[in-house]
Amino acid sequence: MVLRRLALISVLFSLPSLVRADTLLVLPFFNGSGNASLDWIGESVAESVREAFASQGMIALSRDDREEAYRSLQFHSHATLTVASVIRIGQSLGADQVIYGEFNLKPGPASGPQTRGTLSITAHVLDLKLAQEGPKISEVGALEDLAVLQRHLAWQTLELIAPQTAPTLADFTRRNPVVRADAIESYIRGLLAPAADEKRKLFGQAVRLNPGFSQACFELGRVGFRSKDYHSAADWFQKVAPESVPFNEATFLLGLSRYYMGDFAGAETAFQQVAGYVPLSEVLNDLGAAESRRNEPSALVNFQKALDGDTSDPVYQFNTGYALWKLGRYADAAQRFRAVMERDPEDADAPVLLARCLKQSGPRRGEPQTQGMERLKTNYEESAWFQLKAILQPNKP
Repeated sequence: MVLRRLALISVLFSLPSLVRADTLLVLPFFNGSGNASLDWIGESVAESVREAFASQGMIALSRDDREEAYRSLQFHSHATLTVASVIRIGQSLGADQVIYGEFNLKPGPASGPQTRGTLSITAHVLDLKLAQEGPKISEVGALEDLAVLQRHLAWQTLELIAPQTAPTLADFTRRNPVVRADAIESYIRGLLAPAADEKRKLFGQAVRLNPGFSQACFELGRVGFRSKDYHSAADWFQKVAPESVPFNEATFLLGLSRYYMGDFAGAETAFQQVAGYVPLSEVLNDLGAAESRRNEPSALVNFQKALDGDTSDPVYQFNTGYALWKLGRYADAAQRFRAVMERDPEDADAPVLLARCLKQSGPRRGEPQTQGMERLKTNYEESAWFQLKAILQPNKP
C-alpha cells in the first residue's frame, strides 16, 4: 500500500509541463525529557502538524510511509536523530520539506495550581531542495493545553511553508476544536499500539474522555473494518465530523462497510458523497459496483470513468467488461476480458466470461456463478488527487 501510494504520487508529478508541488514529511518530535513514557507527545505534535498540511490538500506523507522508511534505514521510531539522519529519511521518501523538532516537559511546581508540567515544543523546517533550514517555531505552556499548543504550532508551520494558501488563525482554530490532553494521549497510544484489542481499548477511552473526537472515531472504525466487524465500523465512521481531515476516507470506508453488509443503496450513497469531492478511480469503481448490484445503468458510466483514470488496472477492466456483458454488449465486453487476461494470466473469472461473450450468452436467471462478480477497491489515495487539482486548477477551491 505504501509503495503504491508513493508510486502514484511520483506519476502524478513527473509531468514536465507542471511545476511539481512539494511533498512534506513530518517526523515524531524528539523527546528531550529523558522519560520514554512521554514519547506519545512527540507523536501527537507530529500528527497535528501533518493533519494541518493534509487539511489544505497538500501531500503530507502518512505515518505508514514514515514508519516504513524508519524500518528500512534501521532507525528507532522515537530516537533523537541527527540532521544527517533526518535528511536520509526525507530523501528515502522523496520529500521536499521535512518538519521535525523536539519537546521537553518540566514538572510543575510542588505548590500552586495543579499541572502535569510545563511543555516546550520547538519545530524546524528543513528544505531539502535548497538544502537549508528555516526559522524555528516554538510554543510553551501547560501540558493540559497540549491541543492549543500543537494547534498553534501547526498553523505557524503551515503559514511558514504555504503562506499564500494557509487559512487565517481564526479559521484554523475554528476547524480544529480543542481536545482534552488525556484523550489525545489515549488516541496517540492507540496509534502506537501493535494489537487490535489494545487499539480498540485506547481509542474507545479517547472517545469516552472527549466525545466527538473524530480522529479516534475514525480509528475505531478502521479497527472494526480490519476485523470485518462491518456493523461496528459503519457506526464509528458515521460519527466522524464533516470538517475533520479523515471525513472523506471515513465515508469511503463507510461505503465499503455497507457494501459488505449487503446494503448496496447505503453504499451507493456513501460513494456518491465521496465522488463529489474526490473523484478517484477507486471511488468511482466502488460506486459503479454498488450501482451494478442494484442493476442501475449508471454503473457502466462509473466503471468507464474509473478505467479512463487507470487503463492498466485489471479490476477496472474486469468491472467494465462485466457491466458490458450484463448489457449484452458482447464484443466490447470481450475486449475488456482479454485485457484482464493480458495483465493477469491467473485470473479465473475473465476466461469464463470471455467464453460466454464469444457464445453471446448473457446472464441467466437463477445462475449464482455469474452474479455479484463486481470487484472492489479498498485503497484510498486522496492526497495525490488534491495535490494534482491544486496544480491544474490553482485558483479553484
